[in-house]
Amino acid sequence: MKHIVTIQHTQSVHHTNGMVGSWTDWDLTDLGKEQADAIGKKLKEAFAEKDVVIYSSDLKRAKQTAEEITKYLGVEPIFKQELRERNLGKCCGKSVQWLRENIECPEKTVDDRLFSDGESRRDAWNRLRPFYEEVMASDDENIIIVSHGDLLSLWNAMFIGISVESLMEVDIHGPGGGVSHMFVGDDGKHMVRHINDMSYMV
Repeated sequence: MKHIVTIQHTQSVHHTNGMVGSWTDWDLTDLGKEQADAIGKKLKEAFAEKDVVIYSSDLKRAKQTAEEITKYLGVEPIFKQELRERNLGKCCGKSVQWLRENIECPEKTVDDRLFSDGESRRDAWNRLRPFYEEVMASDDENIIIVSHGDLLSLWNAMFIGISVESLMEVDIHGPGGGVSHMFVGDDGKHMVRHINDMSYMV
């Protein structure tokens, strides 16, 4: 059986200052570090004496979340650009208010780009897909993935087997610090035990 835990990075400075996250590099807040520390402690209990592989986005807020968690697991995170949040182009470094006032193309399909130099949801899906397939084909039994809200919503869709086009009608999205548990049985069946469980930060 393959056991996969995904973690949306904990509270970042951009959650508190009204700025866009995307491909800008924000630190965790002090609260975010405490949240990541709490997640690490609980995952240590869940993975006691088990071999674990942990992958993380290389953006600072995810990287710092992963580093707090791995202090308890005795492994080094593997940083992957494929796990970065969706690139929103020219609005990176701008405020959320600026984004709302300057959108070039409202998202009506998965191929629309809010800004011409950014990624559509399909672009981000295509970026993530090879990594997803690599993880699913690996012999690793215990995998932790630290990433971002929009990117993990794509992972969730891939795991339960819905198409990228379905994302205009349904989405599985959660708040910062949410921990999700997924399994692949020996028969290949995909199972989801928890989505965006917030109790790990308590």
